[in-house]
Amino acid sequence: QSQLVESGGGLVQPGGSLRLSCAASGLTLDLYGIGWFRQGPGEEREGVSYISRHGTITAYVDSVKGRFTISRDNAKKTVYLQMNALKAEDTAVYYCAARSNFSSGWPARESYKYWGQGTQVTVSS
Repeated sequence: QSQLVESGGGLVQPGGSLRLSCAASGLTLDLYGIGWFRQGPGEEREGVSYISRHGTITAYVDSVKGRFTISRDNAKKTVYLQMNALKAEDTAVYYCAARSNFSSGWPARESYKYWGQGTQVTVSS
């Protein structure tokens, strides 16, 4: 059974850091591009960051550029999202997702085949 499992969420003060992990099982991770998405209360799920199959291409939504860094370790079948200088507006459930269909731009949710269950990130003092 193919699945993705996120971890690393939690409560952090503004300006703090968290590192999210996305662990894959039952699939060959280097066949998939991985995206991180987030969904705040009452909001649409939005693309946050993306990394290509071998990590040569990364992308970020403008609101997190310079603060978040995506990386992957295919040998460990894990993708990471390092989040620094967190703000209250970063509060959301964060999801990782895997896609092997590269015909659409990375924020296109419909291009992702596998999704994790999400991990809550709350930024508050």
